[in-house]
Amino acid sequence: MKVSPKKLDASQVQISLSDFLKSYNKTIPQGFPHASATLLKKFKDEHTSFFKHGESWSLDEHRKKIMDWLPLNGGVSE
Repeated sequence: MKVSPKKLDASQVQISLSDFLKSYNKTIPQGFPHASATLLKKFKDEHTSFFKHGESWSLDEHRKKIMDWLPLNGGVSE
């Protein structure tokens, strides 16, 4: 018997850095630092083990980690 694959939640979908950046900054709670492409690239360079899918990002895998990392690494507050 074949089991159909689970449908992925939007937060689990692997997306590009630019799509992650747009979604992250759009949904971040007020008062949290916003990200930039430069900061996300720096995060990726410092945390290569978080990127098991190459260049892809996902809100599910990376959002909380970015939220914790940004305040200490130059994120821009609203």
